[in-house]
Amino acid sequence: MSEYSGATLMITGGTGSFGNTVLKHFLKSDIGEIRIFSRDEKKQDDMRHELQAQLPEYAGKVKFYIGDVRNQKTIKDAMGGVDYVFHAAALKQVPSCEFFPMEAVRTNIEGTDNMLHAAMECGVKRVVCLSTDKAAYPINAMGISKAMMEHVIYANARIAAERGNTVISCTRYGNVMCSRGSVIPLFVDQIKAGNPITITDPAMTRFLMNLDEAVDLVDFAFRNANPGDLFVQKADASTVGDLAKAVQQLFGDTGTNIIGTRHGEKLYETLLTREERLRSQDMGNYYRVFADVRDLNYDKLSNGGGKVLTEAEESYTSANTNLLDVDGIIKKLKTTDFIKNELSLF
Repeated sequence: MSEYSGATLMITGGTGSFGNTVLKHFLKSDIGEIRIFSRDEKKQDDMRHELQAQLPEYAGKVKFYIGDVRNQKTIKDAMGGVDYVFHAAALKQVPSCEFFPMEAVRTNIEGTDNMLHAAMECGVKRVVCLSTDKAAYPINAMGISKAMMEHVIYANARIAAERGNTVISCTRYGNVMCSRGSVIPLFVDQIKAGNPITITDPAMTRFLMNLDEAVDLVDFAFRNANPGDLFVQKADASTVGDLAKAVQQLFGDTGTNIIGTRHGEKLYETLLTREERLRSQDMGNYYRVFADVRDLNYDKLSNGGGKVLTEAEESYTSANTNLLDVDGIIKKLKTTDFIKNELSLF
């Protein structure tokens, strides 16, 4: 019997790539109910029909709720009787958030605060929130909104711990391969159309994680979190240039066009800052960053209560982790359902 046995799990933003993968992992388990909370009725209807067609014996476990994390009433109405929440609702596209930063504020920051207050009021036992490497040393609106989201999480985790009810934690990960709106499906579509693939900067590095690993990270946080903990999975990375070569080796070389970086893009991404590594624990495949439990009364502490920054290791980035070569990237790509399906059709 697992911790999920008979439990009700809510996934905010549940019609996205992450939500679909959670269903694949948990639907056939002894979980009691999975609630999909999102604002897109078309995607919910598509997911409902797909479940009914492919897994009719399990489809009854999944309940659908139309709502928006920006509206606390809608999420609170959907959260009654929920045991656990995986919070994936977010605006994630870097360029669109650059042009509409207040939309990122309303969804990523205010929406997360709404969700957490609803969870505490409804007696949810555990909440795991999904963040991004772009929240570490953020330079773009999406990353800044996610960084603020993380601070909202830590503040609410402290309040929840004082009340002794909801355990709130956070995960942070890099690019999820083949998720909706990511670059790999774009490359494949460009090749299938016979067009050159578009590369921003061949030297740019990015972490590579598949959707199953993303769910495993959230599940690890669920099982191991103390209030306010942040969890990061150790991840491989590659240059964008080598990623393009790997996709072309699988689907054909139609040439490349280098178009330059888009609004708000970094040369490399950071999963752990130097400051976070000071209070991190190496757990094998994962890092745990402990919550900073000090209060504002620093004058009561003889030495400030923490380590000095000169003791910190370097940041954990996509430039200093394990960089895969083209063969390694191809092997990683073949672990994704998207690439498996596309290769079978190609």
